[in-house]
Amino acid sequence: MIREATQADTFALAELAVKMWSNHTISELQSGFLDLICSSDAVCFMKYADNKEVGFAQCQLRKDYVEGTSTSPVGYLEAIYIEKEYRHRGYAKELLSKCENWAKEKCCTEFASDCEIDNDISLEFHLSMGFEEANRIICFRKNI
Repeated sequence: MIREATQADTFALAELAVKMWSNHTISELQSGFLDLICSSDAVCFMKYADNKEVGFAQCQLRKDYVEGTSTSPVGYLEAIYIEKEYRHRGYAKELLSKCENWAKEKCCTEFASDCEIDNDISLEFHLSMGFEEANRIICFRKNI
């Protein structure tokens, strides 16, 4: 079963997300998910199996430039995660489909995503789901 996350789900979302984003605390992630869930330009979907949360997807509308796109807004897959023991069952594909349908309902005609340059698992997933690689970049920053 997949359903749209509510404010009551922020802790469960954060518990899953911290496995992917270990440089954040559950509290930070929970706060971020609360902000997203309260926005009309973002959504989180949760995947359930065996009566528990086993994954989630987060997407939102991006109105700024998105690499490789020519329209605005663009639906954007910000995150997708499935617990290791539940992978290769089509759950991520189901979550992605929910996100794409949500974006279509928001009048998007393009859907995009990104992944870290060395995340081969994510790259393989995106390509297998019909995404085309638009660009590769390395981002820089410095204190001034």
